Amino acid sequence: MPLGDVVELKRGYDLPKKKRIAGSVPLVSSSGISDYHAEAKVRGPGVVTGRYGTLGQVYFLRDDFWPLNTTLYVRDFKGNDPRFIAYFLESLDFSAYSDKAAVPGLNRNHLHQALVRLPPLPEQRAIAHVLGTLDDKIELNRRMNETLEEMARALFKSWFVDFEPVRAKMDGRWRRGESQPGLPAEHYDLFPDRLVASELGEIPEGWAVKPLGGIVQVNPREPMKRGTLAPYLDMAALPTSGCSPDNPVLREYKSGTRFRNGDTLLARITPCLENGKTAFVQSLVTGTVGWGSTEFIVLRAVPPVPPEYTYLLARDDGFREHAIQSMTGTSGRQRVQVDALAPYPLPSPPAEFWNRFSALVSPQFAQIEVNRRESLALAAQRAALLPGLVSGEMKVGEVS
Repeated sequence: MPLGDVVELKRGYDLPKKKRIAGSVPLVSSSGISDYHAEAKVRGPGVVTGRYGTLGQVYFLRDDFWPLNTTLYVRDFKGNDPRFIAYFLESLDFSAYSDKAAVPGLNRNHLHQALVRLPPLPEQRAIAHVLGTLDDKIELNRRMNETLEEMARALFKSWFVDFEPVRAKMDGRWRRGESQPGLPAEHYDLFPDRLVASELGEIPEGWAVKPLGGIVQVNPREPMKRGTLAPYLDMAALPTSGCSPDNPVLREYKSGTRFRNGDTLLARITPCLENGKTAFVQSLVTGTVGWGSTEFIVLRAVPPVPPEYTYLLARDDGFREHAIQSMTGTSGRQRVQVDALAPYPLPSPPAEFWNRFSALVSPQFAQIEVNRRESLALAAQRAALLPGLVSGEMKVGEVS
Protein backbone atom coordinates (compact mmCIF):
# COMPACT_ATOMS: atom_id res chain seq x y z
CA MET A 1 0.00 0.00 0.00
CA PRO A 2 1.12 3.65 -0.32
CA LEU A 3 2.93 4.96 2.75
CA GLY A 4 0.29 7.68 2.94
CA ASP A 5 -2.24 4.95 3.82
CA VAL A 6 -0.01 3.80 6.69
CA VAL A 7 0.79 7.17 8.30
CA GLU A 8 0.26 10.85 7.63
CA LEU A 9 3.42 12.92 7.76
CA LYS A 10 3.33 16.64 8.47
CA ARG A 11 5.93 19.38 8.51
CA GLY A 12 7.09 20.60 11.91
CA TYR A 13 6.61 24.06 13.39
CA ASP A 14 8.90 27.08 13.48
CA LEU A 15 10.05 28.29 16.90
CA PRO A 16 12.77 30.99 16.86
CA LYS A 17 15.16 30.95 19.82
CA LYS A 18 13.91 34.35 21.02
CA LYS A 19 10.44 32.86 21.52
CA ARG A 20 11.57 29.79 23.43
CA ILE A 21 10.73 29.54 27.13
CA ALA A 22 12.73 27.28 29.45
CA GLY A 23 10.87 24.07 30.14
CA SER A 24 10.97 20.28 29.88
CA VAL A 25 9.32 19.73 26.48
CA PRO A 26 11.89 18.47 23.94
CA LEU A 27 12.36 20.45 20.72
CA VAL A 28 13.18 17.95 17.98
CA SER A 29 15.25 19.01 14.98
CA SER A 30 16.54 16.92 12.07
CA SER A 31 19.46 15.85 14.29
CA GLY A 32 17.37 14.92 17.35
CA ILE A 33 16.51 16.74 20.57
CA SER A 34 18.24 20.11 20.29
CA ASP A 35 16.61 22.17 23.05
CA TYR A 36 13.70 22.31 25.48
CA HIS A 37 10.61 24.53 25.68
CA ALA A 38 7.68 25.16 28.04
CA GLU A 39 4.97 24.21 25.55
CA ALA A 40 4.29 21.05 23.53
CA LYS A 41 2.93 21.09 20.00
CA VAL A 42 2.31 17.34 19.56
CA ARG A 43 1.14 14.71 22.03
CA GLY A 44 3.30 11.67 22.53
CA PRO A 45 4.10 8.99 21.68
CA GLY A 46 5.41 10.41 18.42
CA VAL A 47 7.82 9.82 15.58
CA VAL A 48 9.97 12.49 13.90
CA THR A 49 12.41 12.40 10.98
CA GLY A 50 14.56 15.07 9.35
CA ARG A 51 13.05 17.06 6.48
CA TYR A 52 16.23 19.05 5.86
CA GLY A 53 19.76 18.52 7.13
CA THR A 54 20.09 15.03 8.57
CA LEU A 55 17.99 12.71 6.39
CA GLY A 56 17.23 9.14 7.37
CA GLN A 57 17.45 9.60 11.14
CA VAL A 58 14.20 8.70 12.90
CA TYR A 59 13.36 9.63 16.50
CA PHE A 60 10.77 8.03 18.77
CA LEU A 61 9.35 10.28 21.50
CA ARG A 62 7.43 8.75 24.39
CA ASP A 63 6.13 12.04 25.74
CA ASP A 64 4.73 15.28 24.31
CA PHE A 65 7.15 17.26 22.13
CA TRP A 66 7.61 20.10 19.63
CA PRO A 67 8.85 19.09 16.15
CA LEU A 68 10.76 21.95 14.53
CA ASN A 69 10.20 22.99 10.92
CA THR A 70 13.28 21.12 9.67
CA THR A 71 11.41 17.87 10.41
CA LEU A 72 8.45 15.77 9.40
CA TYR A 73 6.42 14.16 12.18
CA VAL A 74 3.67 11.54 12.13
CA ARG A 75 0.39 13.36 12.65
CA ASP A 76 -1.76 10.23 12.23
CA PHE A 77 -0.59 6.64 12.82
CA LYS A 78 -3.85 5.31 11.33
CA GLY A 79 -4.11 2.53 13.90
CA ASN A 80 -0.52 1.31 13.58
CA ASP A 81 1.87 0.84 16.49
CA PRO A 82 3.84 4.11 16.97
CA ARG A 83 7.11 2.50 18.01
CA PHE A 84 6.97 0.01 15.16
CA ILE A 85 6.39 2.92 12.76
CA ALA A 86 9.64 4.49 14.01
CA TYR A 87 11.55 1.31 13.12
CA PHE A 88 9.63 0.97 9.87
CA LEU A 89 10.51 4.50 8.73
CA GLU A 90 14.12 3.92 9.76
CA SER A 91 14.28 1.04 7.29
CA LEU A 92 13.24 3.22 4.32
CA ASP A 93 15.73 4.72 1.87
CA PHE A 94 14.87 8.40 2.27
CA SER A 95 17.41 9.46 -0.34
CA ALA A 96 15.04 8.11 -3.02
CA TYR A 97 12.43 10.67 -1.96
CA SER A 98 14.59 13.79 -1.53
CA ASP A 99 14.52 16.87 -3.71
CA LYS A 100 17.45 17.24 -6.11
CA ALA A 101 18.51 20.59 -4.73
CA ALA A 102 21.69 22.14 -3.34
CA VAL A 103 20.33 21.34 0.13
CA PRO A 104 18.50 18.01 -0.21
CA GLY A 105 15.15 17.80 1.54
CA LEU A 106 12.42 15.20 1.87
CA ASN A 107 9.39 15.69 -0.34
CA ARG A 108 6.45 14.64 1.83
CA ASN A 109 4.14 14.06 -1.13
CA HIS A 110 6.66 11.76 -2.82
CA LEU A 111 7.19 9.90 0.43
CA HIS A 112 3.44 9.36 0.86
CA GLN A 113 3.37 7.66 -2.56
CA ALA A 114 6.06 5.11 -1.70
CA LEU A 115 4.74 1.55 -1.94
CA VAL A 116 5.41 -0.41 1.24
CA ARG A 117 4.57 -3.77 2.82
CA LEU A 118 3.24 -3.69 6.38
CA PRO A 119 2.76 -6.53 8.89
CA PRO A 120 -0.48 -6.83 10.88
CA LEU A 121 -0.77 -5.01 14.20
CA PRO A 122 0.10 -7.98 16.48
CA GLU A 123 3.31 -8.56 14.52
CA GLN A 124 4.08 -4.83 14.64
CA ARG A 125 3.83 -4.89 18.43
CA ALA A 126 6.01 -7.98 18.69
CA ILE A 127 8.70 -6.41 16.49
CA ALA A 128 8.54 -3.15 18.43
CA HIS A 129 8.94 -5.10 21.69
CA VAL A 130 12.07 -6.93 20.51
CA LEU A 131 13.80 -3.86 19.07
CA GLY A 132 12.47 -1.59 21.82
CA THR A 133 13.95 -3.82 24.51
CA LEU A 134 17.39 -3.33 22.96
CA ASP A 135 16.90 0.43 22.61
CA ASP A 136 15.64 0.74 26.19
CA LYS A 137 18.73 -1.03 27.54
CA ILE A 138 21.00 1.19 25.45
CA GLU A 139 19.20 4.27 26.80
CA LEU A 140 19.43 2.93 30.37
CA ASN A 141 23.19 2.48 29.95
CA ARG A 142 23.48 6.03 28.62
CA ARG A 143 21.64 7.41 31.64
CA MET A 144 23.67 5.28 34.03
CA ASN A 145 26.89 6.61 32.50
CA GLU A 146 25.60 10.15 32.74
CA THR A 147 24.82 9.64 36.44
CA LEU A 148 28.18 7.97 37.16
CA GLU A 149 30.06 10.86 35.58
CA GLU A 150 27.94 13.44 37.40
CA MET A 151 28.80 11.73 40.68
CA ALA A 152 32.52 11.76 39.89
CA ARG A 153 32.43 15.40 38.81
CA ALA A 154 30.54 16.37 41.98
CA LEU A 155 33.17 14.62 44.12
CA PHE A 156 35.98 16.37 42.22
CA LYS A 157 34.35 19.76 42.78
CA SER A 158 33.73 19.01 46.45
CA TRP A 159 37.33 17.90 47.16
CA PHE A 160 39.43 20.06 44.83
CA VAL A 161 37.42 23.22 44.17
CA ASP A 162 35.04 23.94 47.06
CA PHE A 163 36.95 21.97 49.76
CA GLU A 164 33.54 21.05 51.13
CA PRO A 165 34.71 18.28 53.53
CA VAL A 166 37.07 20.75 55.23
CA ARG A 167 34.34 23.37 55.51
CA ALA A 168 31.93 20.77 56.86
CA LYS A 169 34.40 19.88 59.63
CA MET A 170 35.03 23.56 60.40
CA ASP A 171 31.27 24.23 60.65
CA GLY A 172 30.56 21.12 62.68
CA ARG A 173 28.39 19.64 59.92
CA TRP A 174 30.57 16.54 59.72
CA ARG A 175 31.68 14.55 62.76
CA ARG A 176 33.81 11.47 63.30
CA GLY A 177 31.89 8.27 62.61
CA GLU A 178 29.31 10.01 60.43
CA SER A 179 28.92 10.03 56.67
CA GLN A 180 28.29 12.95 54.34
CA PRO A 181 26.36 12.65 51.08
CA GLY A 182 28.65 10.72 48.74
CA LEU A 183 31.46 10.57 51.32
CA PRO A 184 31.78 7.57 53.68
CA ALA A 185 32.61 8.15 57.35
CA GLU A 186 36.05 6.53 57.05
CA HIS A 187 37.29 9.55 55.08
CA TYR A 188 36.80 11.91 58.04
CA ASP A 189 40.39 11.77 59.31
CA LEU A 190 41.74 12.37 55.81
CA PHE A 191 40.71 16.01 55.77
CA PRO A 192 42.11 18.83 57.92
CA ASP A 193 39.81 21.15 59.84
CA ARG A 194 41.46 24.38 58.69
CA LEU A 195 41.85 26.41 55.50
CA VAL A 196 45.03 28.44 55.09
CA ALA A 197 45.99 31.31 52.80
CA SER A 198 47.76 30.62 49.49
CA GLU A 199 48.25 32.23 46.08
CA LEU A 200 44.98 30.55 45.05
CA GLY A 201 43.15 31.85 48.09
CA GLU A 202 42.25 29.55 50.95
CA ILE A 203 43.21 25.87 50.56
CA PRO A 204 43.19 22.97 53.05
CA GLU A 205 45.98 22.96 55.61
CA GLY A 206 48.80 20.64 54.51
CA TRP A 207 48.03 21.05 50.81
CA ALA A 208 50.39 22.73 48.36
CA VAL A 209 49.93 24.81 45.23
CA LYS A 210 51.55 23.21 42.20
CA PRO A 211 51.50 24.03 38.50
CA LEU A 212 49.53 21.68 36.26
CA GLY A 213 52.81 20.55 34.73
CA GLY A 214 53.94 19.35 38.17
CA ILE A 215 51.21 16.72 38.53
CA VAL A 216 50.11 16.16 34.92
CA GLN A 217 52.18 15.57 31.79
CA VAL A 218 51.02 17.78 28.94
CA ASN A 219 51.53 16.15 25.50
CA PRO A 220 53.89 13.45 26.85
CA ARG A 221 56.38 12.01 24.38
CA GLU A 222 55.21 8.74 22.85
CA PRO A 223 57.41 7.59 19.95
CA MET A 224 55.67 6.10 16.92
CA LYS A 225 57.17 5.31 13.53
CA ARG A 226 55.55 6.80 10.45
CA GLY A 227 53.42 4.17 8.70
CA THR A 228 52.66 2.24 11.91
CA LEU A 229 49.09 0.88 11.92
CA ALA A 230 47.52 2.15 15.14
CA PRO A 231 44.13 3.18 16.62
CA TYR A 232 43.15 6.64 15.39
CA LEU A 233 40.68 9.24 16.70
CA ASP A 234 39.73 12.39 14.80
CA MET A 235 38.11 15.51 16.23
CA ALA A 236 34.62 14.27 15.36
CA ALA A 237 35.17 11.24 17.63
CA LEU A 238 35.42 13.39 20.77
CA PRO A 239 32.14 13.99 22.64
CA THR A 240 30.91 17.40 23.76
CA SER A 241 29.51 15.77 26.90
CA GLY A 242 30.31 12.45 28.50
CA CYS A 243 33.76 10.93 28.65
CA SER A 244 33.65 8.22 25.96
CA PRO A 245 34.96 8.92 22.45
CA ASP A 246 33.82 6.93 19.43
CA ASN A 247 35.61 3.67 18.83
CA PRO A 248 39.02 4.33 17.23
CA VAL A 249 39.74 3.08 13.71
CA LEU A 250 43.03 1.56 12.54
CA ARG A 251 45.03 3.97 10.39
CA GLU A 252 48.66 4.35 9.37
CA TYR A 253 50.39 6.94 11.51
CA LYS A 254 51.47 10.13 9.71
CA SER A 255 51.65 12.88 12.30
CA GLY A 256 49.55 13.77 15.30
CA THR A 257 49.21 13.44 19.04
CA ARG A 258 49.83 10.05 20.64
CA PHE A 259 48.02 8.68 23.64
CA ARG A 260 47.42 5.62 25.83
CA ASN A 261 44.64 4.34 28.06
CA GLY A 262 44.14 6.70 30.99
CA ASP A 263 44.97 9.82 28.97
CA THR A 264 42.58 12.73 28.55
CA LEU A 265 42.16 14.30 25.11
CA LEU A 266 41.26 17.97 25.06
CA ALA A 267 40.35 19.83 21.88
CA ARG A 268 42.51 22.95 21.71
CA ILE A 269 41.07 24.68 18.66
CA THR A 270 38.05 26.95 18.34
CA PRO A 271 35.13 26.20 18.38
CA CYS A 272 35.78 22.61 19.53
CA LEU A 273 37.21 23.68 22.89
CA GLU A 274 34.28 26.00 23.61
CA ASN A 275 31.87 23.24 22.61
CA GLY A 276 33.39 20.94 25.22
CA LYS A 277 35.07 18.29 23.08
CA THR A 278 36.95 16.20 25.63
CA ALA A 279 37.46 12.45 26.13
CA PHE A 280 38.90 9.95 28.58
CA VAL A 281 40.67 7.11 26.77
CA GLN A 282 40.00 3.64 28.19
CA SER A 283 39.05 1.51 25.18
CA LEU A 284 42.53 0.69 23.80
CA VAL A 285 44.16 -2.69 24.22
CA THR A 286 46.49 -2.50 27.23
CA GLY A 287 49.91 -1.26 26.17
CA THR A 288 48.67 0.03 22.81
CA VAL A 289 49.53 3.54 21.67
CA GLY A 290 46.90 5.42 19.71
CA TRP A 291 47.12 8.64 17.75
CA GLY A 292 44.84 11.43 16.66
CA SER A 293 44.36 14.97 15.49
CA THR A 294 47.17 17.48 15.87
CA GLU A 295 44.52 19.69 17.50
CA PHE A 296 44.34 17.45 20.61
CA ILE A 297 46.13 18.26 23.84
CA VAL A 298 46.96 15.08 25.75
CA LEU A 299 46.87 15.19 29.56
CA ARG A 300 48.47 12.28 31.43
CA ALA A 301 48.43 12.02 35.22
CA VAL A 302 51.75 11.62 37.04
CA PRO A 303 51.40 8.97 39.82
CA PRO A 304 50.05 9.01 42.46
CA VAL A 305 47.56 11.29 40.69
CA PRO A 306 44.83 8.99 39.29
CA PRO A 307 44.15 9.16 35.52
CA GLU A 308 40.49 10.06 36.09
CA TYR A 309 41.56 13.29 37.81
CA THR A 310 42.88 14.72 34.52
CA TYR A 311 39.54 14.17 32.78
CA LEU A 312 37.56 15.70 35.65
CA LEU A 313 39.96 18.66 35.68
CA ALA A 314 39.51 19.11 31.92
CA ARG A 315 35.74 19.31 32.48
CA ASP A 316 36.08 21.82 35.33
CA ASP A 317 34.66 25.27 34.53
CA GLY A 318 37.64 27.15 35.97
CA PHE A 319 40.17 25.15 33.98
CA ARG A 320 38.20 25.45 30.75
CA GLU A 321 37.81 29.19 31.23
CA HIS A 322 41.59 29.52 31.65
CA ALA A 323 42.18 27.43 28.51
CA ILE A 324 39.72 29.49 26.46
CA GLN A 325 41.18 32.81 27.65
CA SER A 326 44.69 31.65 26.75
CA MET A 327 43.82 30.90 23.11
CA THR A 328 45.88 32.76 20.50
CA GLY A 329 45.71 33.15 16.74
CA THR A 330 43.32 34.66 14.25
CA SER A 331 39.64 34.95 15.17
CA GLY A 332 38.70 32.02 12.94
CA ARG A 333 41.59 29.75 13.93
CA GLN A 334 42.43 30.22 17.59
CA ARG A 335 44.04 27.46 19.62
CA VAL A 336 45.41 26.83 23.10
CA GLN A 337 49.20 26.67 23.35
CA VAL A 338 50.67 23.94 25.54
CA ASP A 339 52.89 26.49 27.28
CA ALA A 340 49.76 28.27 28.53
CA LEU A 341 48.45 25.20 30.36
CA ALA A 342 51.55 23.88 32.12
CA PRO A 343 51.82 26.80 34.63
CA TYR A 344 48.12 26.67 35.60
CA PRO A 345 48.11 26.58 39.44
CA LEU A 346 46.27 23.79 41.23
CA PRO A 347 45.71 22.81 44.86
CA SER A 348 47.65 19.57 45.41
CA PRO A 349 46.92 17.29 48.40
CA PRO A 350 49.21 14.75 50.11
CA ALA A 351 49.58 11.36 48.39
CA GLU A 352 46.97 9.61 50.55
CA PHE A 353 44.26 11.91 49.17
CA TRP A 354 45.02 10.75 45.64
CA ASN A 355 44.74 7.11 46.67
CA ARG A 356 41.38 7.64 48.36
CA PHE A 357 40.05 9.72 45.48
CA SER A 358 41.11 7.03 43.02
CA ALA A 359 39.34 4.34 45.07
CA LEU A 360 36.10 6.31 44.76
CA VAL A 361 36.15 7.39 41.10
CA SER A 362 38.08 4.64 39.30
CA PRO A 363 35.26 2.06 39.69
CA GLN A 364 32.79 4.59 38.30
CA PHE A 365 34.81 5.15 35.13
CA ALA A 366 35.42 1.40 34.77
CA GLN A 367 31.64 0.83 34.89
CA ILE A 368 31.12 3.57 32.29
CA GLU A 369 33.37 1.63 29.90
CA VAL A 370 31.56 -1.66 30.64
CA ASN A 371 28.22 -0.01 29.89
CA ARG A 372 29.57 1.58 26.72
CA ARG A 373 30.83 -1.73 25.35
CA GLU A 374 27.54 -3.43 26.17
CA SER A 375 25.65 -0.70 24.35
CA LEU A 376 27.84 -1.10 21.27
CA ALA A 377 27.10 -4.84 21.22
CA LEU A 378 23.38 -4.19 21.64
CA ALA A 379 23.41 -1.58 18.87
CA ALA A 380 25.10 -4.07 16.53
CA GLN A 381 22.46 -6.67 17.37
CA ARG A 382 19.70 -4.13 16.74
CA ALA A 383 21.20 -3.13 13.38
CA ALA A 384 21.32 -6.78 12.33
CA LEU A 385 17.73 -7.53 13.38
CA LEU A 386 15.88 -4.40 12.24
CA PRO A 387 15.87 -4.86 8.44
CA GLY A 388 14.96 -8.54 8.63
CA LEU A 389 12.15 -8.08 11.14
CA VAL A 390 10.62 -5.03 9.47
CA SER A 391 10.76 -6.57 5.98
CA GLY A 392 9.24 -9.88 7.14
CA GLU A 393 12.29 -11.91 6.11
CA MET A 394 12.72 -12.80 9.79
CA LYS A 395 9.99 -13.64 12.28
CA VAL A 396 10.03 -12.57 15.91
CA GLY A 397 9.93 -16.22 16.99
CA GLU A 398 13.23 -16.80 15.18
CA VAL A 399 15.05 -14.25 17.34
CA SER A 400 16.92 -15.98 20.15
